[in-house]
Amino acid sequence: MPNSEDKILIADDEEPIRIGLTALLEEEGYEVTAARDGQEALEQLKKDDYGLLLADLKMPKLDGLQILEEIKRKNILTEVIIITGKGSIATAVEAMKAGAYDYLTKPVEPDRLRSIIPKALEHHQLLVSHKELEQQIKQLTRYEDLIGQSPQMQEVYKLIDAVADSTANVIITGESGTGKELVAKAIHKKSSRCNEPFIAVNCSAFPEQILENELFGHEKGAFTGALNEKPGCFELAHRGTLFLDEIGEMSLETQAKILRAIEERRFRRLGGKKEIEVDVRMVAATNRNLKQALEDKLLREDLYYRLAVVEIDLPPLRDRVDDIPLLINEFLNYFNKKNHKNIKGLTVQCRDILMKYPWHGNVRELKNVIERAVILSTSDKIDAHVLPERILTYKFEKSSIMIPLGTTVEEAEKQLIFRTLEMENNNKTKAAKTLGISLKTLHNKLGRYGQTS
Repeated sequence: MPNSEDKILIADDEEPIRIGLTALLEEEGYEVTAARDGQEALEQLKKDDYGLLLADLKMPKLDGLQILEEIKRKNILTEVIIITGKGSIATAVEAMKAGAYDYLTKPVEPDRLRSIIPKALEHHQLLVSHKELEQQIKQLTRYEDLIGQSPQMQEVYKLIDAVADSTANVIITGESGTGKELVAKAIHKKSSRCNEPFIAVNCSAFPEQILENELFGHEKGAFTGALNEKPGCFELAHRGTLFLDEIGEMSLETQAKILRAIEERRFRRLGGKKEIEVDVRMVAATNRNLKQALEDKLLREDLYYRLAVVEIDLPPLRDRVDDIPLLINEFLNYFNKKNHKNIKGLTVQCRDILMKYPWHGNVRELKNVIERAVILSTSDKIDAHVLPERILTYKFEKSSIMIPLGTTVEEAEKQLIFRTLEMENNNKTKAAKTLGISLKTLHNKLGRYGQTS
């Protein structure tokens, strides 16, 4: 017996056929809905999910072919079987080429109908399973607050998974703006300490004496102005995670005090005599070249080896270009909501520029650029003119384009044509020759893309 979810929609303007098909299919155990014309069937498809649509080829308002076109255009997963008179078999074959599962001729033979429907519904289930799998893969583009599905980021995710619930200290390396704090937070969230505090300190943001005060706290009267005792970040992170960002910017003296606190799991507040015991998981980060920092004596070797039980290196954005569209979409959605806008995407030219720009400021720079673009845009698509001057004046290599994985063939062709026109200074004759197509074909394609001049 078929599953209860195997629902069938019948669309036919002849009532006797609707009644007859409904009775036959319900007798087979299917859940059946009938529609009197194509428009009513389309409305029904918007309301509910159906595994199969049996659609008459000739109907008022919308015929079977038109319904099929709408289903394919809107990516509805319902399979379609066209029902046709014997004189319209050629049109039914055309419908199959357009994506119909099969066709039946009138009068419909019950045995033929009984044999074809299970196969169509099985194909429908395969489509549904494939879409669910695509959704699962799509979800892998996000790992906690990190975004990316490039091989480099997949390796980062694996390392986080492996180290998160251990007791090992971690050091994260990578250029400024690559998301080192997001990695630290992901490690914390996936660890057994996830319900305890996550405390972050930017070591480059404080002068040395103030940094020590931030880390270790002070007792009342420890120095002029210390009117009350203050717990430091080591205390605040007790049983949780302490993240020290830009650890290479600390003085060697402060590094020595941190090393002692890590090794002995105790420390004194500034001006204090009592030792305070803490249980803290250490995660540190730096944008420095670690090897060079050790050679230049900017980072203590003993502290490095204490922290770098596991080292995670974050790739710069220019080394994971395939992730740029994912990041753009994420930031676009975020800043749309934040600024009460409804920008639907980027123009081809704008996206092309962002894909090729080297992003020395990495993900942080891209995020700032998208925020600015959303604020300044007055249409439903971000155009290149709202990008910062430094990006617009960057000397791009004009003889190449970069097309990310997942781009449709039509979109890739569109980008190729527009970039070739740009390279040939909008000389269509030269562009057509470079593309290896006739001038007429180029004009036809430009017309399809809405560009006629």
